[in-house]
Amino acid sequence: MRALNDISCGEKVNVIRINAKGPLKRRIMDMGITKGTELTLKKIAPLGDPLEITVRGYDLSLRKADAEMIEVE
Repeated sequence: MRALNDISCGEKVNVIRINAKGPLKRRIMDMGITKGTELTLKKIAPLGDPLEITVRGYDLSLRKADAEMIEVE
């Protein structure tokens, strides 16, 4: 499995698991990133942080550290 920060721009993936605990996991899930959700990586900032993804019809920016905790296929 790969982490969300390992995919390339324009690639569509599905969420397999969120490897975070407690409030961080709840915050990620509150943004609409749950198991089975389709994500598309739109952009990566010039220095690699943050990432811009499309999830459930809206654009979302995620820190690279948070994206590492999202397992995708």
